[in-house]
Amino acid sequence: MLGCKLADVCDKDVEDTAEVIGMTEVLLAVGTRKGLFIGRRRGGSWEFDASPYFNAQAIYSVAVDTRGERPRLLAGGDSAHWGPSVFHSDDLGRTWTEPAAPAVRFPKDTQASLERVWQLHPAAAEPDVVYAGTEPAALYRSENRGESFELVRPLWEHPTRSKWVPGGGGEGLHTVLTDTRDPRSVTVAVSTAGVFRTSDGGESWAPANSGVSAVFLPDPNPEFGQCVHKVARDAADPDRLYLQNHWGVYRSDDRGGRWKDIGAGLPSTFGFAVAAHPARGNTAYVFPINADADRVPADRRCRVFRTSDAGESWEPLTAGLPQEDHYGTVLRDALCTDDADPAGVYFGNRNGEVFASADDGDSWRQLASHLPDVLCVRAAVVG
Repeated sequence: MLGCKLADVCDKDVEDTAEVIGMTEVLLAVGTRKGLFIGRRRGGSWEFDASPYFNAQAIYSVAVDTRGERPRLLAGGDSAHWGPSVFHSDDLGRTWTEPAAPAVRFPKDTQASLERVWQLHPAAAEPDVVYAGTEPAALYRSENRGESFELVRPLWEHPTRSKWVPGGGGEGLHTVLTDTRDPRSVTVAVSTAGVFRTSDGGESWAPANSGVSAVFLPDPNPEFGQCVHKVARDAADPDRLYLQNHWGVYRSDDRGGRWKDIGAGLPSTFGFAVAAHPARGNTAYVFPINADADRVPADRRCRVFRTSDAGESWEPLTAGLPQEDHYGTVLRDALCTDDADPAGVYFGNRNGEVFASADDGDSWRQLASHLPDVLCVRAAVVG
């Protein structure tokens, strides 16, 4: 286990795992309040770069784009001095490029300025397209793999926008989902406006929140205004979505047309993160938090919960995780899966700890401790 810095991780258990996963190379990017840490697993052994990239910058978003001839990493940095920016790397994070002009900027007529980039999402069906979600809540589209972006105006000018209210962490567009079957289909989530979707490439947008409760509003079932924390897409059924709300875990079987409560069996339905298994249908992961007024792991226990039947039941995954009282909150983008077989599952927390599973979540090991607050994690097979 790591102490106050990142180091190599390799022991007998990991070597045994290597026999299962072969010599697949997985890259793990950990965005923190004070820099980006990058780890690489070859076989069963993890190695982390000696020091963080973007030292002292908050890294709110990371993407690992494996669609081209060589992978491209994207990072949304936020410098207290220089402000927010989007950087890219074509050598697995060893060197980084910042465009000469800001990659993401608000046009002057919007009278808005960029606070941060919450999300970077390589489009599922368009090889060079990358979407960015920002604060103030807006969607941007890039057609050159994230080197420059254009504002998607119909969502920015949506007639409901004047009634959107920032959540506790700001008014951020934090989720972007695209569909391998149809590049015109895009789903986004905004805190605290809820889920919106388009079927015409962004020319028009409609709320998609039916069935999702807003317990903090006088009308708990509004058309929009829900505090959606994260949305993930099922691996086998692209119409099936999983949603972690500010109170409530939900599933939709029609791309967000209607949501069903699937929180029964969880110790708490409050939380921030949800991730889907990369290959197995009906399988998703959440990390329950005690309450909005008590933002620590549910029952103060470090547990990931997994469903294998689309939310009809949940099982706690604890093997290898701390068993004593635990206070590490997992934020909305700090839980992810990779595309290995078996799947890797990862999460980081505000204690600065990072945990990884190489067997679909059945067992875990700690990769890091005493990092700055972990804001996001992303992992992918890169070789």
